Amino acid sequence: MQENKLIESKDIIQNHVMYSMGAGMIPVPLADMVAVSGVQINMIRQLAKIYNVPFEETQTKALISALSGSIISKVGARTLIKFIPGIGSLLGGVAMGVVSGASTYALGEAFKYHFQTGGSILDFDTEKMKKFYDEQFEKGKKVAEDLKKETESKKSTDASASPSENNDIIVKLRELSDLKNAGIISETDFVEMKKKLIEKY
Repeated sequence: MQENKLIESKDIIQNHVMYSMGAGMIPVPLADMVAVSGVQINMIRQLAKIYNVPFEETQTKALISALSGSIISKVGARTLIKFIPGIGSLLGGVAMGVVSGASTYALGEAFKYHFQTGGSILDFDTEKMKKFYDEQFEKGKKVAEDLKKETESKKSTDASASPSENNDIIVKLRELSDLKNAGIISETDFVEMKKKLIEKY
């Protein structure tokens, strides 16, 4: 039973790392941060369900902010890079994707550990978990980089050598749609991000 929970937890974390990396690549400044936050909340909700822990969204948002505060300042700086015309979206998106993935991995591992040792969202101590989170963030960077390389490798083996700009927007719209369908972003967020994405292209 415990082994099944560990396997399920690992899958949930890995899937949400992928989702957050995709959300981090959204070339619309600040929209990426909203999407990543939604991914992380959804991941913790699913982990809580596996461990039969009552989920408290407001408290979870506060815990995410407290735990990943220093990372958020780095992510904020990378998000500002996206405002630079031309290369800003590309550089900001790539960096944001990896940082978002690493942060999501660290949060997932921290909450998984806390839940499997009998903890709940209400007794989660961010001060005690900060060191664990930081260690997991470093591991998460490697996990995110590996997933990024794996994805790039799959893309390079596809028949089309490099997608045109039209194909790129289709991919981005599909990613947004996947986030909405997974319940990670709301319909309102989806419509707003889609509009901004289309305007950008």
